[in-house]
Amino acid sequence: MSEQKHLYLVDGSSYIFRAYHRLPPLTNPEGTPVGAVYGYTTMLWKLATDLTDAEDPTHLAVILDKDSKSFRNDIYPEYKANRPEPPEDLRPQFPLIRDATRAFSLPCIEEAGLEADDLIASYAREAQRQGWNVTIVSSDKDLMQLVGEVDGARIDMLDTMKSARIYIPEVEEKFGVAPELVGDVLALMGDSVDNIPGIYGIGPKTASKLISEHGSLTAALDYAPEMKTSKLKERLIEGRADAEMSRVLVTLKEDCDLPEPLEDFRLDGVPPEPLAAFLETHGFTSLLKRLGAGAGSPERANNLHPDQADKPGDAGTAEGNHQPLPEMPTLDRTAYETVQTLERLEHWVDRATTARLVAVDTETSSLDAMQADLVGVSLALGPNDACYIPLAHGGTDMFDEKPEQVPLDGAIAALKPMLEDDAVTKIFQNGKYDLNVLARYDIQVSPIEDTMVISFDLDAGRGEGMGGGHGMDELSERHLGHTPLAFKDVCGTGKKAIPFGEVPLARATEYAAEDADVTWRLYRFLKPRLAEEGGTRIYERVDRPLIPVVAQMEREGIKIDRARLAKLSEEFANETGRLEGEIHEIAGQEFAVGSPKQLGDILFDKMGFKGGKKGKSGQYSTDQSVLENLAKDEAAKPIADKVLEWRHLSKLKSTYTDALQQQINPDTGRVHTSYSLVGAQTGRLSSTDPNLQNIPIRTAIGRQIREAFVAEPGNVLLAADYSQIELRLAAHMADVDTLKEAFANGEDIHARTAKEMFGEVTRDTRAQAKTINFAILYGISRWGLAGRLEVEPDDAQDMIDTYFQRFPGIQRYIHETLETVRQRGYSETLFGRKTWFPRIKSSNQAERQGSERAAINAPIQGTSADIIKRAMVRMLPALRDAGLSDVRMLLQVHDELVFELPEGDVAAASPVIERVMAEAALPAVTIDVPLAVDIGTGASWDAAH
Repeated sequence: MSEQKHLYLVDGSSYIFRAYHRLPPLTNPEGTPVGAVYGYTTMLWKLATDLTDAEDPTHLAVILDKDSKSFRNDIYPEYKANRPEPPEDLRPQFPLIRDATRAFSLPCIEEAGLEADDLIASYAREAQRQGWNVTIVSSDKDLMQLVGEVDGARIDMLDTMKSARIYIPEVEEKFGVAPELVGDVLALMGDSVDNIPGIYGIGPKTASKLISEHGSLTAALDYAPEMKTSKLKERLIEGRADAEMSRVLVTLKEDCDLPEPLEDFRLDGVPPEPLAAFLETHGFTSLLKRLGAGAGSPERANNLHPDQADKPGDAGTAEGNHQPLPEMPTLDRTAYETVQTLERLEHWVDRATTARLVAVDTETSSLDAMQADLVGVSLALGPNDACYIPLAHGGTDMFDEKPEQVPLDGAIAALKPMLEDDAVTKIFQNGKYDLNVLARYDIQVSPIEDTMVISFDLDAGRGEGMGGGHGMDELSERHLGHTPLAFKDVCGTGKKAIPFGEVPLARATEYAAEDADVTWRLYRFLKPRLAEEGGTRIYERVDRPLIPVVAQMEREGIKIDRARLAKLSEEFANETGRLEGEIHEIAGQEFAVGSPKQLGDILFDKMGFKGGKKGKSGQYSTDQSVLENLAKDEAAKPIADKVLEWRHLSKLKSTYTDALQQQINPDTGRVHTSYSLVGAQTGRLSSTDPNLQNIPIRTAIGRQIREAFVAEPGNVLLAADYSQIELRLAAHMADVDTLKEAFANGEDIHARTAKEMFGEVTRDTRAQAKTINFAILYGISRWGLAGRLEVEPDDAQDMIDTYFQRFPGIQRYIHETLETVRQRGYSETLFGRKTWFPRIKSSNQAERQGSERAAINAPIQGTSADIIKRAMVRMLPALRDAGLSDVRMLLQVHDELVFELPEGDVAAASPVIERVMAEAALPAVTIDVPLAVDIGTGASWDAAH
């Protein structure tokens, strides 16, 4: 009996978009975008490599969508109407992706009027009828309808992102029903991506429950009239037609005419010449090198790396800006060592000290670095050359049996000299966290590298939330083509979750050592790109030296007056209660003011105010802008103003006066915020837990909250704030003589602007000038400015025109900045920090204009961020040199630094702090406008202003 044939059907369309969103922009030698092409090529190569470890296919084909329309649009014209047009730089890559498939000598199947899913379904069923096994390479939920076995011929799926097989148990776990009923569940729940209506208000859980209980969509709909009166009953009855149409839309067409016969998909080997020619044409040098070296010579499509032990690297990588990935073996978790004796730990420490380069990662008991205890440490000295050192594994009960592991004191004593050795570079991913954890054990790690920060300095803005982040898992998938073990994979989720210290050592080693291994590999890939792409200056002179400075600030924390906060919480509660009563009185009934649905029904249905719009959820929007617009209507103003005030107070109470009391560290009595060095694309620091950036600055309530931030007895707080730094930088960068002169003479810049624009300085014209000064730098539109100034759009446009006439350098700066960003794809600060804007040429007007506004401001805001960072790095050494070691830097908020110091040191410290901040740009950049610094002191943060 002949061996059973095994067909692999690759959902190429999903590969294309995954490749596009996972890689930075690339161009081939002719200037054509090829980022998605490169990613697609490496993903196809990686698939073939991975299949050498699985059951080899005998037949393989790639299935693609021919166009955006199918027979389903004839049934329902709005089908997939919500999907945006492909990005402008992706469109020219579609034909090249087909070329890539054919370069592998693989069939590339597509058919007009049919979706790739229908062709996959038809080929899968035909192969199954002929007794073949079929694997569909995709994670598309629609294709899960096909999973199952008929007469020994099995159809399953392969999710390459998770390296997971999908068969009947996985489908049942996801949908709660067997594969043949998945279409019924999809018909009830609908699909917003494909614009399949389903039945409004029925989500996945309800849909699954209904189909599971009744056995089919028809049975569930037929039973609806017999149900007890409820919203669900109404929805099922009223939405029956939508559900039945949706069932047709989600049904895969399994009887399509097959464009090519199955036997044409046979794998008989891949000639290297077409693939080599394709790689050379598009400048994919690292893949061409791998192919030419023979290690990647494709003897057959599922065996591009015939010698598994010697394969040089994972092809699922990104070249960055034409920077090839260093040759590295595929990641192998079985190669890691669990270090359980002091002797073996000393062996690894000796090797790391000799190597002078080691990746380090910590496993802890908490995400809060200020309270986390070490559970273990992992080290990596090269690809697959990694270990995990368990330190606190075993159950929490004193009688639980503990596995053999190095005693904590002995491990710290062995690791400390290497971690503090100036001759050994330690590589981290988000090292600030690890530095703070290790500092609790009196280990001051230095010097360090950080792959997260390197990635940010190279690719800030790329991806825009679609796989463009800088976390380790994202970077590994994007650059190494490898999906690391997830924390939930080893610790579980929900009620079944266990602490990392209870994970068996073998599994813990796979997870922890892999993190260090991946970090080492990322460093080898990303660090060379800094020099090639011009990122070295910002990384080495600004961001890398800042990491330990910010870590120390987090450890310092700031003292909070708990009693003051409790009193404020009580006052806010009383005030919100009063407002709630007044809102109810205006509305004529009681309702939950905090419920957007109930509020919308009151405002637009009961009270009949105009401007109400329902979203996809079926409820009215009551966001800030809606309420502010309502407040312009005299009739709606009373209730709209009070709701806005109620929301403001409620947010301050929950976010600050209540939350801050809970966030006081029991060991230090202080609050320790966490700063992100990669949280804002322009380079500004952001803070969380608590977020100190959003405390209102100028309102009375904001000042009350700041009064609760206090100094220890005998100390004071000192606040040092750059004065109008972004306007000063704008004057320099746009070369506006009028503004430079005003700043040099110490004039009120807003009064000067008012004089230039309106011919006189009054309270109103100065206020308008202040708004315009800042708004222009954010690329505001006539409508946006009109809203802020409460004037007509035409009047706002006149103001913008007048501003540009009086300050032509600003208009020139805006024009030149936008042209530069459109050409290069990124903006740049005076210190070389790049922020990417991949949607700057988008055909979507909202996307394009949003990118343009951000691009105008990014060089200015980014330069401001660079300057205060440089000041932070220089500050403590300058204070120490002045004999002021008792001065501690606690907070950085926007353009302000907050210090705590003995009251007697204020006179000596103030000029040092002012000088360091004023001269922070030097010697790298000389700014034509002086940087002014305002300094104040007091017992509280508010009093220091």
